[in-house]
Amino acid sequence: MTKRRPRAGVDDAAEPTGATVEPPEPDAEPDVALDADSEAESESEPVEALVPREAHGERLDKWLAVRFPLHSRAALQRFVEHGRVRITDGTRVSVADRKSRAVAGTTVLVLPEPPEAYDARPEAIPLHILYEDAHVLVLDKPPGMVVHPAPGHPSGTLVNALLHHVGALPGDAVRPGIVHRLDRGTSGVMIVAKTPRAHVRLVEQFAAHDLERRYVALALGDVDDERVFDTFHHRHPTDRKRFTSKVAYGRRARTDVRCVDRFGGVSSVECTLHTGRTHQIRVHLAEHGHPLLGDPVYGGSVRDPAVRAIGASLGRQALHAAVLALRHPVQDVHLAFHSEPPADYLAAESALRAR
Repeated sequence: MTKRRPRAGVDDAAEPTGATVEPPEPDAEPDVALDADSEAESESEPVEALVPREAHGERLDKWLAVRFPLHSRAALQRFVEHGRVRITDGTRVSVADRKSRAVAGTTVLVLPEPPEAYDARPEAIPLHILYEDAHVLVLDKPPGMVVHPAPGHPSGTLVNALLHHVGALPGDAVRPGIVHRLDRGTSGVMIVAKTPRAHVRLVEQFAAHDLERRYVALALGDVDDERVFDTFHHRHPTDRKRFTSKVAYGRRARTDVRCVDRFGGVSSVECTLHTGRTHQIRVHLAEHGHPLLGDPVYGGSVRDPAVRAIGASLGRQALHAAVLALRHPVQDVHLAFHSEPPADYLAAESALRAR
């Protein structure tokens, strides 16, 4: 097995089958704008960065907008006006203003405004429960369900359903009980904490990646029999809704991909997550020539009209969290759960096989 260091912290499409890219160095610049292991970005956490020599003299808000694309330039200007941007040269701290310029060698700290508060209320929404005891609940999330209240989705979420089914849940008010998240269009197995003790221990397991997570997906083209993606992962520099592995710094993201079958111009693949970054599987496959069928963000153009129609009919990325295995956070016994893909996924797969 060959190993090499990628120019931008990512293996490229020409890498031999099964090759592994060296992980980022331990002292690589951290992607502090992202949650540690939640598959969801955080826009409220403090972020900081050292101003490089080449940025010296730039307008501070302009440089910040490039360095932290998680926030729009207008938002960063608002943070400056509200005194939420601090500059330190190691000995003193000053508050930035609208006239501030980037100074090489200084550290800039951005303190985002608190997120909008959501009053999540119980709603009688059906849940497909795979397992439940006094401490945890494991469910099969359907495609199209948002996990927790957010802009544009103040109700009808998984959290609303959980509050109706369980009542009070541990954790913060916006994401009570939630220790990991699936994208709206992704279906499959999720575990939820019902008690504070379970919540703390589950968060520790996810942070340590001490569990098994396997997904199934339909990816365009002929995917290699086996492939390991071990890259950096960061917010896209120009599109705030996307993430990318084509960066020179960020958090480590590793996905092991195994091709199960090929049919109709599409590969059925199994993906094992070793880390849980936002859109990780979708980014790794798309940026190496195999976007997921129906992916509205990373899918790009599909030449084959029949495949394009099947993806449009699916209306979401063909991605399903099929396996979750971990230690029970309180009883310390092994738990393993499996979920079959939902009807829309199976219908798309069947249509592709019938071509």
